[in-house]
Amino acid sequence: MKYIVTGGSGMVGKHLQELMPDLVYLSSQDCDLTDFVAVDAFFAREKPDGVIHLAARVGGILENIENPAVFYDENIQINTNTLMAAHKNGVKKLVAILSTCMYPDTVERYPMVEEDVHKGPPAAANFSYAYTKRCMAVQIEAYRHQHGVDYSYVIPCNLYGEHDNFENSNKSHFVTALIKKIIDSEKADKKSITLFGTGTPMRQFMYSGDLARVIKQILENDISESFNV
Repeated sequence: MKYIVTGGSGMVGKHLQELMPDLVYLSSQDCDLTDFVAVDAFFAREKPDGVIHLAARVGGILENIENPAVFYDENIQINTNTLMAAHKNGVKKLVAILSTCMYPDTVERYPMVEEDVHKGPPAAANFSYAYTKRCMAVQIEAYRHQHGVDYSYVIPCNLYGEHDNFENSNKSHFVTALIKKIIDSEKADKKSITLFGTGTPMRQFMYSGDLARVIKQILENDISESFNV
């Protein structure tokens, strides 16, 4: 089967390239996923059998707080255009990578399970971005129900890895931003660093290369269910 990987130049996409070099890796330079006409034309030309959807407009907490409309608009467009173009062009299998931030800010028990997704609002700090991930989960379930397609999603916890954005902490994941903050403080000869929040929330972290290995197993074992990683 021919697979297209959206977000192929991102932190997970680069690891997947090492594991599965024969897939077609799509970056934002190859196709503007916010433009349905462009996405539809790309899918019609490439004729993929499957899609691994990694692409997203991502950023740190501060950028999410300052630009909630941008994060909502672009991610809704990216997700919807990808799903619609995939179905229109006969894509047989699609796996979307969502985000743990789509879960409620607080739940009655931990660890959270898949059934908890709609039991409360996401955290306020990245509310718009989180809801775009929930929307994609709903959209995938709707496509499965109405069209009978083999479309699914997985929800990883917080990712870290060497392919993250180490230059701009406003666009990086938590561990990367923390490392950069420590290094910058050392260079400035500071004795302490300042972090957002109280330090009490529970966080889980996963190496981005491990998520790539999970994706590889999904494809090799033809797994169709949606689940937490």
